[in-house]
Amino acid sequence: MSAPQYVPGHQLLAGRTAVITAAAGAGIGGATARRFLEEGARVAIGDAHARRLKETEQALAEEFGAANVTSLPCDVTDETQVQALFARAEQAHGCLDIVVNNAGLGGTAELTEMTDAQWSKVLDVTLTGTFRCTRAALRSLRSAGRGGVVVNNASVVGWRAQTGQAHYAAAKAGVMALTRCAAVEAAAYGVRVNAVAPSLAMHPHLVKVTSAELLDQLTRKEAFGRYAEPWEIANVIVFLASGYSSYMTGEVVPVSSQHA
Repeated sequence: MSAPQYVPGHQLLAGRTAVITAAAGAGIGGATARRFLEEGARVAIGDAHARRLKETEQALAEEFGAANVTSLPCDVTDETQVQALFARAEQAHGCLDIVVNNAGLGGTAELTEMTDAQWSKVLDVTLTGTFRCTRAALRSLRSAGRGGVVVNNASVVGWRAQTGQAHYAAAKAGVMALTRCAAVEAAAYGVRVNAVAPSLAMHPHLVKVTSAELLDQLTRKEAFGRYAEPWEIANVIVFLASGYSSYMTGEVVPVSSQHA
């Protein structure tokens, strides 16, 4: 199948400010930051990798203007760093409207061989990190009283079993449940909380932690016979962050062409 055509921006997020975690580099977070800027938003991006984060900030600032991009290193397992990222967003842009919780950590280990440390690390980044950032987001948005949107990055693995992914699947299923519960609570003050659940989106880190054989197997399961580009996931995140999804909250939207 031919490559998908990149969709131009339509100012769907004009005048809005977003925090996006794990946004350095060529993955879903970086693609989301770019798409948000193309849609007219201002962004505050965080990532645990300080050098890559600064490079990403500089590249985006050159293209979209320094006034529209700020960054701060943020390890979502550290509450102090989470608080600092949200403070940076409000300091730089004066407000907060959207939060995209993209930080997550994978890995492959059979359950019988998985260590407590492997389990805990994946859960702390992927689930508890999303909890920390969602908590910070809801506190900020509730206090501002203007409504707002939170979009979490889940995964189809939260629904579907996959060998060697017990920790990751449990974390992503937890993100889905967290999304639904947060949505019920946040509706009272006009904040919507939804999630995307990608199946297979290619990025450099995935190649490092996944064998070529498994990637080929997963790709063949996709109806289009290819993996998703990170910006294709970002397009759905834009939709959930925009007014086009104004009646949606507590939903987990698959971004997938899996047929098995």
